[in-house]
Amino acid sequence: MKSAVETLNPTRVKLSVEVPFDELKPNIDKAYKSISEQVQVPGFRKGKVPARIIDQRVGRPAVLQEAVNDGLDGFFREAVDEHELRPLGTPEVEVSEIPGLDGSDEGELSFTVEVDVRPTVELPDYATLKVEVAPLAVTDDDVAKALDGLRERFGTLSTVDRPAAADDFVTLDLTASIDGVEVDSASGVSYQIGSETMLDGMDEALTGLSADEETTFETTLAGGEHEGETAQVKVSVSNVKERELPEADDEFAQLASEFDTIDELKEDLKSQAGKDKEFEQGIEARDKLLDTLLDAIEIPVPEKIVEEQVHEHLEREDRLNDDEHRTEVTEETQKGLRTQFLLDAVAEAEEVEVSQQELIEYLISTAQQYNMNPNEFAKMIDESGQVPAMVSEVGRRKALAAVLAQVSVVDTAGNAVDLTNFVTPAEEAGGADDEADDSEADDAGEPDDGPAADDPGAVRI
Repeated sequence: MKSAVETLNPTRVKLSVEVPFDELKPNIDKAYKSISEQVQVPGFRKGKVPARIIDQRVGRPAVLQEAVNDGLDGFFREAVDEHELRPLGTPEVEVSEIPGLDGSDEGELSFTVEVDVRPTVELPDYATLKVEVAPLAVTDDDVAKALDGLRERFGTLSTVDRPAAADDFVTLDLTASIDGVEVDSASGVSYQIGSETMLDGMDEALTGLSADEETTFETTLAGGEHEGETAQVKVSVSNVKERELPEADDEFAQLASEFDTIDELKEDLKSQAGKDKEFEQGIEARDKLLDTLLDAIEIPVPEKIVEEQVHEHLEREDRLNDDEHRTEVTEETQKGLRTQFLLDAVAEAEEVEVSQQELIEYLISTAQQYNMNPNEFAKMIDESGQVPAMVSEVGRRKALAAVLAQVSVVDTAGNAVDLTNFVTPAEEAGGADDEADDSEADDAGEPDDGPAADDPGAVRI
């Protein structure tokens, strides 16, 4: 087999492939055998019909067409490997010549394939990069906020005879209607005013209502079959309760913690707040580093894949004609693809590997975000063929952490920021301790280097 590649643009190539008849013959023999097992010819058992009889009954062109269809993918992958390409999306194939149509055993199968490919990403010297973050400072307000949060956990609710206000808890019934037709309802719902966990406008509507009072407000439904539609929502309040917090004293410290005094508890809360601030610093540094890399590197994206993903997104939202939203989604999709290409290039350069334990931890964490049982979530991911995509996502996270460990991170005052605790877990996980898990990680579905690993399904995930 001979093949040549022509670069159409940085993210798209055209492969020209020529396959001699001898290399196509195994597929032709396979096609004859397959058809022989399907046709019924008097005097011959299924699977034993001679090729010349099949040519007479079915036609040699049909046999050759099946052989070509059977062999195209393998020939394409062989050409891809030869030229070290990393395809994305669905190839567009055009067959220009099929050998043997004249009954001879000569000629060549000739076809061309246009396909999107991963662009080449030139990575910078990480040591030259600098990221600036907010300084790590734990204030008295941070400690007070943490203490109040702990007191709320031990607070009690008591009914009050007054209009509802911010932070109060109300028990309510609600009914949503569109053009006078009821589309949803709920009763006996407990809701804290100001939590913003329900409908837009709910907090404003409830504020000022007393028990046995009701009101109606207009909002946009956030879920269900009427998601995105404007509805009129009637809410009625059955009771109003306020939370009474325990006094922040030594007795409370002994109730809520292992400490004997409130001062000891506050000191521990201050330490925890410091760890939280350190983690926030790491998140800020990571996000700013990613933006810095994206700004510094020119990474082209395949237009066809962007169009397909944007169309799919808008179709799912039933907003195909919303040009303003299309622009927003297009920009987000382009950035998402550029981010993926960047981090995949980093992961390859840094030789990042994903252990089975890391994959399991990521699946558990993701399952919690969706409020799903981890085992059920893992089964769903496996059955849908998305394990390689999950492996890639973990690898990209580790890749970014690996870069973060090599750049200069300072706060706004110019002081160096130590992010060892933030990046070390990702680095250690890819180290020697995980070598024993390599075979298990492969069994878990780690992608190979072939086209399947570059399926744009991973982009969407």
